[in-house]
Amino acid sequence: MRESSYCRLIHELKVSSMKRHKLEVQSSDSSSPNTDNFKLIVADSACERVFTVNDVEHGGCKYGIMNFRGCSEGSLSVEMCDNLYFTNRKVNSICWASVTHSDSHVLLCLVGIAQTPGCVSLLPASLFSNSNPDQPGMLCSFKISTAWSCAWCLNPQADKNFSTGLSRRVIVTDAVTGRRQTYGISSDVLAQQFALRAPVLYNGCRSGEIFSIDLRQRARRGNGWKGSRFYQESAITSVRILHDENYLLAADMLGKIKLWDLRMSKAVQQYEGHHNEHAYLPLHVNEPEGLLLAVGQDCYTRMWSLGDGRLLRTIPSPHPAGKDSIPSVVFSSQLGGRRGLPGLLMAVCQDLYYFPYNSDYQDGSLSAESKRD
Repeated sequence: MRESSYCRLIHELKVSSMKRHKLEVQSSDSSSPNTDNFKLIVADSACERVFTVNDVEHGGCKYGIMNFRGCSEGSLSVEMCDNLYFTNRKVNSICWASVTHSDSHVLLCLVGIAQTPGCVSLLPASLFSNSNPDQPGMLCSFKISTAWSCAWCLNPQADKNFSTGLSRRVIVTDAVTGRRQTYGISSDVLAQQFALRAPVLYNGCRSGEIFSIDLRQRARRGNGWKGSRFYQESAITSVRILHDENYLLAADMLGKIKLWDLRMSKAVQQYEGHHNEHAYLPLHVNEPEGLLLAVGQDCYTRMWSLGDGRLLRTIPSPHPAGKDSIPSVVFSSQLGGRRGLPGLLMAVCQDLYYFPYNSDYQDGSLSAESKRD
């Protein structure tokens, strides 16, 4: 048997054995359980913290941070931060930002309402915990109206720069000096990600165009700053660059997910089965395990083999499907940090679930559901 086939069989076996466990989230205020639906969860690079956005009944949303810890006996604990923040504005996009150290801040894009303009806030992660009595650190708000997407640059040639994708333009901002560079385009930018090895920003548009901007070429006029440029058939909802940075994954509003070879601007793989018609649904990639994940508008979470495109597992939502109950997920080989556990974290409605990616998981303080999806 070829090595690639053997690895795929191992992944199929692990994925097929994933069972659902409901997580009990610990909080210092046990009298105030979560009664608001999860809208979005995004993990930091170490998968020790997950930034959460919840819709609230009277409109707007609340946001905060959950801390995860993998225990030596093979269980997982979750604790909600002390401080939750509320806003009457909609959160369009978030990403972690490394200002003073790795993932020290969170970049938050807020939509304007009535007389309140939209903005992009750079919030220190320490702001969400009462355990740190010191000043929380750098906190900024940038007047950038209705950003659809955002991304933080980790390349030292564009240190502390972030991007926002807006209607018909891209803005790259220096978070320290406030200096901006604006790029005019012909469509709305719905998805963004920076490469790591070079200060290159990849953008996905409502028109279906995917293009790159090399920040080292800021002085070029016209559209001379556009690098790679190719198209899918519908609005792009997510772009993800693979580690070797020669390949990019893109998903669109027709439910098409394609792997592009950036050297040839050619699609070399397609992942069948994803369902989307009009929602902004992200892609999740775990290269060490060779997996691609996406939640569809039908509320099913699908897992593919990254290498050959084979659909490995389709996981239904634990709650009835609906436009306001689409799960948000995180997959990690080390959920909870260095001693963490591999698996899938799923937030849906008011509940949090964990699907372990191994057979050695111990329930610990978690309540397990024996039902297998």
